[in-house]
Amino acid sequence: MARVRTTVRGHGNVQAARNWEAVAEIAGTVVWRHPDLETGNIIAEGTKVLRIDPTGYELTVAQAEADLAALEADAAQLAVDEANTSRLLTLEEGRLALAEAELARVRDLAERGVAAPSALDAQERTTLQVRRGVEELRNANALVPSRRARLEAQVARTRIVLARAKRDLDKTDIVAPFDLRVGQVHVERHQYVGAGQPLVTADGMDRVEITAQIPVDSFRRLLGSTTGSDAMTPSGLSGRFAEVSANVRLVSDPSQTWRGRLVRVESALDPQARSVPAVIAVDDPYAGAAPPLRLPLVPNMYVEVVLTGPEGPARIALPAGAIHEGNIVYLRNGDGRLELRDVSVDWRQSGMAVLDGGIAEGEEVIADDLMPAIPGMIVEPAEGLE
Repeated sequence: MARVRTTVRGHGNVQAARNWEAVAEIAGTVVWRHPDLETGNIIAEGTKVLRIDPTGYELTVAQAEADLAALEADAAQLAVDEANTSRLLTLEEGRLALAEAELARVRDLAERGVAAPSALDAQERTTLQVRRGVEELRNANALVPSRRARLEAQVARTRIVLARAKRDLDKTDIVAPFDLRVGQVHVERHQYVGAGQPLVTADGMDRVEITAQIPVDSFRRLLGSTTGSDAMTPSGLSGRFAEVSANVRLVSDPSQTWRGRLVRVESALDPQARSVPAVIAVDDPYAGAAPPLRLPLVPNMYVEVVLTGPEGPARIALPAGAIHEGNIVYLRNGDGRLELRDVSVDWRQSGMAVLDGGIAEGEEVIADDLMPAIPGMIVEPAEGLE
């Protein structure tokens, strides 16, 4: 009995885990291009690789800032006007109170015949004029909130225009978002580009992935599930993936290997081939690279992936040559005679056959091919093997 690890092999092409395709988000003329922006070169994160003419966008920012300053000055003027109007209103309301008191006194005198009617008319005109001034100031104060709301709306709209202008200005610089290897450059210096036009394509350098097609049954055994009823739920897959070790080797030079890890399976299973597209990731594929002796693991390399699962339960494993046609195994029974036994082979790998039943622990298995193999004949072990 032995605890067997399932080993599965697959092949696939290396692909970068992250890709970058720079697209122009604004229109303009390319006025600067990084001297290292060429196919195959490595660009560090944060490096500016292209610059689109920013002149028009700088003017738009300046205009928006000037409009915003003018509106803010109008808002400050409105605050001053409101304060002045309030002070004038207070004074005019005082004048109105005095005028109304004087009007009441003159009216009383006129009713008693002491004051002339013309004096009463003159005081009424004066009181009306003062009252009119008070109402005009009150109306002016009442319009202040609407004027302020209008200015605030204009300021908000101008701030949006300014933010959009600054955003467009920032987009004149094309910056590498992570360490990358340049794939293709689509523009040249002094070339006009429109919004949406591709500029640069590149691959990330921190990780690569290989998609290998693994038979469904082998993949189930790899994850430690030996029966179809042992469901593999999405929540439990990550834990099973962590128990699987992965080695990647270059098909053209098997001496070059990398350590990988099983990270996921793609959603598009192949129902006809009954295979699982397993994705193996290799971190830091450029580590230790010293071409031509040691190559980095770069996109489009054709590699072999060897996946090894966790130890399964103790099983009987025999050399594949000990399983004869029809899944027959030769045994030497307790009487020393040949017995032919039907066995159930679960799976085969690396020259070994793992049995699902038919032989008990401790029974003697004859690994050689006997000619003839007659049941019941006496079998003597070779000298030194008993």
